[in-house]
Amino acid sequence: MATRPNYTTFNWLDWVSWIIVIIGALNLGLAGVLEFDLISAILGGTDSVGARMVFVIVGLAGIWAIYTFWKAYEIHIERMQVQESEGEEEKEEKRRAA
Repeated sequence: MATRPNYTTFNWLDWVSWIIVIIGALNLGLAGVLEFDLISAILGGTDSVGARMVFVIVGLAGIWAIYTFWKAYEIHIERMQVQESEGEEEKEEKRRAA
């Protein structure tokens, strides 16, 4: 029987980036539906340094989230390949036993 590879899980940076992306998405939803930008309201307007820094951080978190999604997709493909090969090995063992 084939040994399964060691799959990685989300690390702390992955989780933090997803949380920041969700917060950014909720803020964009508020801005689109209610015309209220919570981040800008808290940090002193859209042009404030604090708000701009938060927007940059949300953008970077989005880029990292894309990478995390790609990493999870590759792990999924690898798992599917392992399952297929294990299924073929079981079929081969049954053929030999018959």
